[in-house]
Amino acid sequence: MTNLILNTDSYKTSHFLQYPPETEKISSYIEARGVSRDFVPVEKTVFFGLQLFLEEYMSKPITKSNIEEAEDIFKMHGVPFNRQGWDYILNAHDGYLPVMIQALPEGYKVPLHTALVQVQNTDDRVPWLTSYVETALLRAVWYPTTVATLSRHIKDIIAEELILTQGNTEGIDFMLHDFGARGVSSKESAGIGGVAHLVNFQGTDTVEALVYARKYYKASMPAYSIPAAEHSTITAWGRDGEVKAYENMVDQFGDKLYAVVSDSYDIYNAADNLWGTVLKNKVIEKGGRLVIRPDSGNPVDVIGRLLHILADKFGYTTNERGFRVLHPSVRLIQGDGVNANSIKEILKSMRLNGWATSNIVFGMGGALLQQVNRDSLKFAMKASAIMINGKWQDVYKDPVTDPGKMSKRGLLEVVGDDFKTIRAEDRYLTSKYLKDEPRLNIVYRDGVLTKEVSLDTIRERSNM
Repeated sequence: MTNLILNTDSYKTSHFLQYPPETEKISSYIEARGVSRDFVPVEKTVFFGLQLFLEEYMSKPITKSNIEEAEDIFKMHGVPFNRQGWDYILNAHDGYLPVMIQALPEGYKVPLHTALVQVQNTDDRVPWLTSYVETALLRAVWYPTTVATLSRHIKDIIAEELILTQGNTEGIDFMLHDFGARGVSSKESAGIGGVAHLVNFQGTDTVEALVYARKYYKASMPAYSIPAAEHSTITAWGRDGEVKAYENMVDQFGDKLYAVVSDSYDIYNAADNLWGTVLKNKVIEKGGRLVIRPDSGNPVDVIGRLLHILADKFGYTTNERGFRVLHPSVRLIQGDGVNANSIKEILKSMRLNGWATSNIVFGMGGALLQQVNRDSLKFAMKASAIMINGKWQDVYKDPVTDPGKMSKRGLLEVVGDDFKTIRAEDRYLTSKYLKDEPRLNIVYRDGVLTKEVSLDTIRERSNM
């Protein structure tokens, strides 16, 4: 939807009639207020994705036809429409939204309850505009930030196991591959969620993520993939031709890294007799690396058994930490039933049974890009200050039925290496924060994207 006026909730259209009559400005902020019970246990979020939205949607002016389309829809819909207000924006600002957006630098890990974004109208005649953009702006922030946070949490899990079983995190950037393109709600979600994952990793099969990273974050090539089989390219050879299907993969791709799903019939027979006996020498002689993919069964049990079979057939070495590492010609990838919990269980089981984490990588689909929502991190955008007759006043909510929904008050700043959210006035009332550089910087003003950042820089920040 390219009409920004329609990128909102219906109830927003009547809010211009609901504020105190002398209102001149409204300031609102976005924060993650906590963690839902069904999300991963994190204390920090990885802020990401705002730049994409600002460039694609907020940097383009509304037009007369946009206004007329919105007026037609909303009048028939049964809600008021602020034709005068939108005409004013068109005529006085050439259709660009007169708002200022401040935001933290994308990529940093910041504590929950930190103000990630602050929004104010810059023209006193349109104070309602701050709230009007809430729907689009909140959606633009919560989804990629939640995916980036989830992806980072899994990276931390893998890093811990790598250190325990090999003493370093070598290879980690390719240990969680994005399989999520087909499991998301839209092409746009694939792009946004996919590039959010690339803040932390460099492996993906979500092509749209590459497009978005190149278009919005100046990344010439942010991630990589490998030749890989699917069940149809194996079963097309028939059950009796299973070994021929595998041999064809070796012939075609055996001198490089390649993945072969091997559970179409009997994964253990495939590992033991087909890969480990009939094709073993050919796999090794080709000089590449075969990555065998199981795609059914209990992952902990299946991976454990396959590791023993492949070690017996291809051999293994023992690293300096005393953990077994398969022959360089063969590895495993688990892509079925993968989430933060299953990855943790698989890697723990491997470690307890003497296997190094480097023997496996993971592919994660719907659980990475689709099984998140606004409540995963309890995202909200709330007004915190209002200017009436030239004077700023606090605005807040404090419901007795849910203290967790109490909102922040006043104009806000974020300061220090710990990203502490404070009232802007407190910065000058005490000397405590005077030396701290403000973290909320203007990234958008009156239709212009004022700061841009590359994916490379974002990745550097996420690793701090």
